Formats: sequence, C-alpha cells, structure tokens
Amino acid sequence: MENLQSVEQFEQLKAEGKTIFMFSADWCGDCRFIDPVMPTIEEKYADTYKFVKVDRDEFIDLCIQLDVFGIPSFVAYNNNEETGRFVSKDRKTQEEIEAFIDGLK
Repeated sequence: MENLQSVEQFEQLKAEGKTIFMFSADWCGDCRFIDPVMPTIEEKYADTYKFVKVDRDEFIDLCIQLDVFGIPSFVAYNNNEETGRFVSKDRKTQEEIEAFIDGLK
C-alpha cells in the first residue's frame, strides 16, 4: 500500500477517481492486526479503488480536519466527494472492512 507523502498528494488523490485512505500508526496494535489482510483486500478491490495509508502521527492536522480520531479508520473518496467512512477506535476484521467497501456508493 502506498504511503501518503503530503497534504497536497492527499488533495490530488481524493480528486482522482476512487481512493480509500487508511489512517493508521506504527504503534497501533489494532492497525497491526489488520496489516496481514490488507494486501488481500487491496488485491480484491484493485480494479475499483486505490488504497493509500495515512500515518496518523505524521498527518495529525489532516486527521483533525477530517474528524478521524480513532484508528485504524478508512475514508473513501470518488472524484473529490466523500463516499463513506469506517471511522472508530475499534479493531476491525477483514470481513468488516470488505463489508464497508462493498457498501460504498
């Protein structure tokens, strides 16, 4: 999964097609829990979505702006429009993440 490099890149990616941003942090145990399944999820939805990891600590101002206070969390965009969010501090399973993606507009 590509790592977000700048706020400018975030703005560009959210405006170009369908992108799902995964907000995470290295110290987050629940984030590490889903790391092994993320490549499978990315591959399953590769024809529809681009996935980008956002380091919560590096982009804390962006997280505040987007009201992302719990991690791991997912925010989806399609051509600059937010199409869904799976934002909480709770541990997420592969099934829950896939159900979120399947339910996007």
